[in-house]
Amino acid sequence: MKSTKTAHSYFSKTDIILWSVSVLFIIISFSVYDRESYLTLTASLIGVTSLIFNAKGNPIGQALMIVFSLLYGIISFTFAYYGEMITYLGMTMPMAFFALIAWLRNPYNGNRAEVKVNSISKKEQTLMWLLTAIVTAIFFFILSSFNTANIIPSTISVTTSFLAVYLTFRRCPSFALAYAANDIVLIVLWVMASVYDSKYISVVVCFIAFFINDIYGYISWQKMKRRQASK
Repeated sequence: MKSTKTAHSYFSKTDIILWSVSVLFIIISFSVYDRESYLTLTASLIGVTSLIFNAKGNPIGQALMIVFSLLYGIISFTFAYYGEMITYLGMTMPMAFFALIAWLRNPYNGNRAEVKVNSISKKEQTLMWLLTAIVTAIFFFILSSFNTANIIPSTISVTTSFLAVYLTFRRCPSFALAYAANDIVLIVLWVMASVYDSKYISVVVCFIAFFINDIYGYISWQKMKRRQASK
């Protein structure tokens, strides 16, 4: 009972409603279109839960993202989306680990349940875009060598994923917008996959839920940034 009260005091009504609706739609889509790939269901539920914690600036979100990246990498392999597999296992998962450490080392006023919001200089932004271009180019050739399905959106996914993990590591609110952009790319990718196998519609629904949660996360971080700055 005490833990339930603590959860209700920590999460706002909007947090709880958004998470509950997201979980409901994920379960419904799984029940209608899949009913077999429990790995996909598990990954989706872990992923959407991580986003609620991320919206609060809680390091638990990054810990859950590590688990999600591992599971999503396996799911991507089943449809020859090697770009997604390599991106999440080789970039998003390790970067989520480094982001977890960075968030734990930078609590706001000693509160480990909330990270201190950061901003990056224009010089660092230039460096970030340069690194993004280099990573995108390298991954394009890697993905081409693997005969990756839907190579163009897969490469764009690498671009948005790198921006997202970089900004997450640097504790910048814009990381949520980068993830939202990545969600759009992934929705397109899995819509293409669902044309061949309807069970992947449940993955599409998952990333639609992710998109909404990431937009909410960006709004939450902007509020958190203003609150921290005012104090």
